[in-house]
Amino acid sequence: MNSYLQIENLTKSFGSLVLYENVDFELSQGQKVAIVAKNGAGKSTLLNIIAGKDTADSGKITFRSGLRVSFLEQTPHYDPESTVYDAFMAVENSLKEFHSEDWWQYETKAKQIITKLKAGDFDAKISTLSGGQLKRLALANALISEPDLLILDEPTNHLDLEMVEWLEDYLTRTNLTLLMVTHDRYFLDRVCSDIVEIDGGKFYRYRGNYSYYLEKRQERIDVHNAFLASSNNIFRHELEWMRSTPQARSGKAKGRIDAFNALKEIVAERPQETNIKLEVKSTYIGSKIFEAKYISKSYPDRVILKDFYYNFSRYEKLGIAGNNGTGKSTFLKMLLGKVKPDSGSFDIGETVKFGYYSQDGLKFNEQMKVIDVVRAISDDIDLGGGRRLSASQFLQHFLFTPEAQYNYVYKLSGGEKRRLYLCTVLINNPNFLVLDEPTNDLDIVTLNILEDYLQNFKGCVIVVSHDRYFMDKVIDHLLVFKGDGVVKDFPGNYTQYREWLKEQEKAEQKSKPGNSSKQSSGQKQQKQSDKPRKLSYAEQRELDQLNKDMEALNKEKAELEAFFQNPDATSDEITAKSKRLNDVNTLIDEKEMRWLELSL
Repeated sequence: MNSYLQIENLTKSFGSLVLYENVDFELSQGQKVAIVAKNGAGKSTLLNIIAGKDTADSGKITFRSGLRVSFLEQTPHYDPESTVYDAFMAVENSLKEFHSEDWWQYETKAKQIITKLKAGDFDAKISTLSGGQLKRLALANALISEPDLLILDEPTNHLDLEMVEWLEDYLTRTNLTLLMVTHDRYFLDRVCSDIVEIDGGKFYRYRGNYSYYLEKRQERIDVHNAFLASSNNIFRHELEWMRSTPQARSGKAKGRIDAFNALKEIVAERPQETNIKLEVKSTYIGSKIFEAKYISKSYPDRVILKDFYYNFSRYEKLGIAGNNGTGKSTFLKMLLGKVKPDSGSFDIGETVKFGYYSQDGLKFNEQMKVIDVVRAISDDIDLGGGRRLSASQFLQHFLFTPEAQYNYVYKLSGGEKRRLYLCTVLINNPNFLVLDEPTNDLDIVTLNILEDYLQNFKGCVIVVSHDRYFMDKVIDHLLVFKGDGVVKDFPGNYTQYREWLKEQEKAEQKSKPGNSSKQSSGQKQQKQSDKPRKLSYAEQRELDQLNKDMEALNKEKAELEAFFQNPDATSDEITAKSKRLNDVNTLIDEKEMRWLELSL
């Protein structure tokens, strides 16, 4: 494959914080690579460095000559006095100038994409667009330039579910090369061929989609933690020697002393946690939650609700879906008393205590330290059952290390600020959580913690989110705002709703006259295409050898992993075995991929 992008010995730091040091990375033609990491690990910084919007401390970045590149920033910038049409014709977000031989075709395609993404009218001024429309305009702009390499920073933010699925399908079908940052796990699973994780300043590459990455990442962490445990055993043994025989040390023991000092640095590293859980007490909630009594709400340009009735159940976890502009956030604000309905009313139970996470976020005092933001609310958090946490301990559940807690708010990344905002909502022990787009800018680790918390939350939840994976894990009931005041009540999660829609569409197609013969013909073609191709003699021999190789490699892998439980292993042996285990895992991955190619 042709190399499109080569990164060599890249180092980037902010003061004493080293994001990455002397890392290498290569992107080849046709690869679709996602970068994942905790907030603040430098994902967006890396994309900005590659795009020339930021500079590295050291290292070399090389693009293939003549490569056409487009970059979607997390926060796009346009001249507020220009129009949407001007933005398209300038293609200002492209790193390489785009030339089109046929501007008429270009303009036609531009209008199709901008209409699909609902980024505003061609004649609209940039200053009149919302933040979501600006992001969608930038996305449409990046797509229309037809780049060889597309770099996307959080492309699904500000897209409704229909748009996310359209973009997912578009990127899956195209042959362009892709490098992106996103926290949408279904998107990662269905679009990406490779995952690159930034962890501890290092890059770890996984040649597979998100599900494959989760499996292999856990294996890496297990090996790493086993290595640390084995090293700790050796360290205790060597520490006894260091303490008991100081007078016997001579030049001959120097090697052992040096090995001890090297081991001391290794055991200072903490094992990686993979199952952080958050438990916060919720106050008692009675049987009466709220009743929406025939709510109507409209604006000059659209109808939100028409005589909407809903009686919310105790402990219900409700998701709200629908296209942008259909009134999802407005409904939440009416429930919370922030917006008045035109007619109808909300009857809310006396024991209900709302915790509201707004899409707009919280306006922090940028000069405060993280720990002081939480202490201003409470320095003592009641978990129930006699268990309590200090503000510092509570923040650690949201991945703010003791050191990071003393950072000023203005130094936090966008995702870290959202994480801090989430802390301020949950710390008050609400029994009814109203979450409007809580997944925007949160990293995958934080999302997993939040999902686990909401699944076990002893209260009520309403969540608006475009994150399908999040919705599927958290909700048990769905309201779909379809526009013009129409709301579909569906008893299930988002994926179940989409499956139901597909069944409805199939039933409608079958009911149309003249479709039966076409359908049977299509089924025959499908059956023929499903037949596996016949392997050549050489391919069959290769497949047989792959089966033998994988069996041998998996056996060696099991033996290597068992070795780390040996307390008598030396540090040199551990280092050599760890290196071999990494090599074995890489070989297994490569052979499994080739096995799949031959088997399918």
